Amino acid sequence: MKRSIITFSVLLYAIVVPFLEINETHVFNPNWTPHVRIHEVWQLITNSGIGALCLWLVWVKKETKISGILSLMVTGGFLLAYGLKNAYGGSMKYLDGSEKTLLGVNIGVLGFGMAFILVLYILMVERFKGTVNRTKNEI
Repeated sequence: MKRSIITFSVLLYAIVVPFLEINETHVFNPNWTPHVRIHEVWQLITNSGIGALCLWLVWVKKETKISGILSLMVTGGFLLAYGLKNAYGGSMKYLDGSEKTLLGVNIGVLGFGMAFILVLYILMVERFKGTVNRTKNEI
């Protein structure tokens, strides 16, 4: 279950996001400055690289803690950027005013929010289990 949840999170930020952003609305957007584009491509490459590392950690090394923490950093980073968008003039709306939503919620917030909560949950359960097992062994 833990590996599947982390894999879901990684698939969102390492595969789905690049698929949605390597087009004329983002990377090839003629209204974006070249400086903005390089930051976008850098972010996509970095997140995909982190995702590849996380999948290797989870499926080859059987390591979920570090992979989970890295996934929390990527998905949580988006959620924090979204929460702070008014402070720096950011928006999830396209230049035409449209926004990708599901059930009235932005798809990025919905997907990364679910992924963040699920990964946080499995890490907390793992942490709690470790505490319970140490306590039992001490008795």
